[in-house]
Amino acid sequence: MSSTRGQRLLGELGDLDLPEGALELRLDEPMARHTTLRLGGPADLWARPTDARALQALLTACHARGVPVTFVGGGSNLLVRDGGIRGVVINLARMNRVERPDPADPVRVDVEAGATTGRLLQHVTAWELGGLEFLGGVPGSVGGGLIMNAGTYLGEFTRVVTRVRSLHRDGSERVRDHAACGFRYRGSDLPPDEIVVGAELRCWSRARAEIEADVAGLRERRRQREPTGVANNGSTFKNPPGDFAGRIIEAAGLKGTRIGACVVSPVHANWLVVERPGPDVPEARAADLLALIDLVRERVRQTAGVELELEVKIAGEAV
Repeated sequence: MSSTRGQRLLGELGDLDLPEGALELRLDEPMARHTTLRLGGPADLWARPTDARALQALLTACHARGVPVTFVGGGSNLLVRDGGIRGVVINLARMNRVERPDPADPVRVDVEAGATTGRLLQHVTAWELGGLEFLGGVPGSVGGGLIMNAGTYLGEFTRVVTRVRSLHRDGSERVRDHAACGFRYRGSDLPPDEIVVGAELRCWSRARAEIEADVAGLRERRRQREPTGVANNGSTFKNPPGDFAGRIIEAAGLKGTRIGACVVSPVHANWLVVERPGPDVPEARAADLLALIDLVRERVRQTAGVELELEVKIAGEAV
């Protein structure tokens, strides 16, 4: 039997000289297991380090051997093509500490990129620190949220970030202050050839009851306005200046438009969702969602003269 891509790649990387358990590796791992869309072909090698040392060793080895590296977070904003991702896919879910490192500075919070947004919100709420209430409507990991400056009407990451730490693909460390991060609407200047490993945040004192009330209001608003029970990645397109992508798509008559198992949600037109297979619903494919994205963009271009910009990130190869 011929070796798989993952096996061959593991042989190329050789011994990383790490303690047992420091690095979880999976060969030919289906990316459908790691995205909220439940789509995507296999990653040649899926890697989850437990700490910065393991991550640096892996990055250094990949850089030295010319092995491609892709960084993924919680998969809530990621569409992987059906052919999967070549090289090593790195996920930081096991690097997820949230702490207040300085008793003399109780509003400073340090968080590792692999922490979920829910975990971070839970900690700061218990510490009665405000500024992160918007995370009640943001799924995924902190690292991914920092890169895209995730947020809701209650705020964005840019409001609380003071520093961001990252590692270059060669394993060297970078530290950027807020200004150097270049945060903007659903984006930043954090380079794609680096992996965000953590951030320093500055919050402010706020009563727990007030925080919980804002978070509950946000979650209820989302519950009423957004689809449930279907695989999705939230908003597919960024809002154009002064308008809403969902309104424009609905005005183009696209609600309910389907390609395979992929549908423009009848509940919220900016959510392109993936239905479960059934008697009348085929097995979902990333190619179908990509085709639906193209259809929506073209129809909106024709009817409204607007060029919709993707909020979701696309990775991997077609079959």
